[in-house]
Amino acid sequence: MIEQPGDLSKTNSSSLFDKLKGGNLQLLVMVIALIFIMIFFSFMTEWSYLTPRNISNLFRQTAITGILAIGMVFVIISGEIDLSVGSLMGLLGGIAAILDVWFGLPLFMTIVITLIAGLVLGVWNGWWVAYRKVPSFIVTLAGYLAFRGILIGITNGTTVAPISEGMEFIGQSYLPNIVSLIIGLACLSVYFGWQKKRNAMRKKYELSVPSMQSSLIRNTIIALAVLVVIFILNEYRGVPTPVLLLTFFILVGTFIATKTRFGRRIYAIGGNIEASRLSGINVERTKLLVYAMNGFLVAVAGLILSSRLGAGSPSAGNIAELDAIAACVIGGTSMAGGVGTVFGAVIGAFIMASLDNGMSMMDVPTFWQYIVKGGVLLLAVWMDSAMKQQR
Repeated sequence: MIEQPGDLSKTNSSSLFDKLKGGNLQLLVMVIALIFIMIFFSFMTEWSYLTPRNISNLFRQTAITGILAIGMVFVIISGEIDLSVGSLMGLLGGIAAILDVWFGLPLFMTIVITLIAGLVLGVWNGWWVAYRKVPSFIVTLAGYLAFRGILIGITNGTTVAPISEGMEFIGQSYLPNIVSLIIGLACLSVYFGWQKKRNAMRKKYELSVPSMQSSLIRNTIIALAVLVVIFILNEYRGVPTPVLLLTFFILVGTFIATKTRFGRRIYAIGGNIEASRLSGINVERTKLLVYAMNGFLVAVAGLILSSRLGAGSPSAGNIAELDAIAACVIGGTSMAGGVGTVFGAVIGAFIMASLDNGMSMMDVPTFWQYIVKGGVLLLAVWMDSAMKQQR
């Protein structure tokens, strides 16, 4: 049967839609949403929203939620949840401040003890979920209450301040302009080199590879985006250290999710836990490691938070778990498990930070900020459900 021109166009459009129905459509929607948010808040704030100073502040806000979202996305992909990350971040940040202010420990010892504490408390949550079979919702809800109580207890309900200059470096320092530019170019070189090697391997095994034209366009857009962000941040004071840490954990998290057996096991468990168990995957150990990794990342976020605040506060990290979960969902992570990406979660965190930042600049009342963020979360979940039904 000869295909008519109309049929051919229909086939091509259908093929294009099929390609967009995956993660590409989710990414496209997020990019469009970001552009709309930027334009709207820029117009409403007489373009002060896009000043280098505010963009630098926006990236610093994203760093904490983004790091929390990286840990949270692995937990949700595995089919679980963690409602305790906000309280745990406040507790670990409070511990860091106490070690620094009250005990006067060197910065290195403060960081090591805080990270170990995060790892241990993450393992504690994971042990109850994986080996005691207590639902993660209950375990982490208990942690949400207990960790906040411990924080109030060890700080006596008072703010622990002022932290040392060394501690301030973690969350308040900036990279020199030339250093940030060199790091950016080095990361781009590594990425393009890896991409070239991957395409060569795919050709070797006769697998499909992107066309040279599409690869060139995509790589040009990525390079321009990275360099533009670096130049804008350098216009203020440089790339903030928390943003550098976030970038590092994005790369590590993406590598774990896409290039390791551990990452593939997490997706398999979230997709079908019984099939994973029958295929030989140690489900309990994998979930324990996921919670341990999450606890470690929460400790990093706690260090940055205390450094940025310049103190340890009994109210630090309040409802941060909701921002982290919302960032994951907005970024395309399925609450049913088995679906999600690190990059998508961080983009979701950037969208949440953009909303917070823009509404604060407009002096929007706090209650309206909560309503808007809740509406955005509900819309993201609805879109995810609608896309699944179309598939």
